[in-house]
Amino acid sequence: MMKELDARQQLMVITMEECAELQQVCSKILRRGTLDDEYREKLLQELGDVYCMIGLIQKYDFVSWSEIENAAAEKEKKLEKWSDLC
Repeated sequence: MMKELDARQQLMVITMEECAELQQVCSKILRRGTLDDEYREKLLQELGDVYCMIGLIQKYDFVSWSEIENAAAEKEKKLEKWSDLC
């Protein structure tokens, strides 16, 4: 039997699972070729789940919101160079 997970382990495992579920919905949207109401709702749910986990990681003092915002700004700079999204 697996030992009980501590809070840090729970945060990491659940975050991984939620990211995988978001990844799966994104893949299904691409395969379907459209974002209909059903998959928009699924996308919204999975984005909310990941956002919740990010908030919990911050709440448990793994990282601060300012660090997350700085990392997001750095990613946006990279996207400006490597994609047409920004």
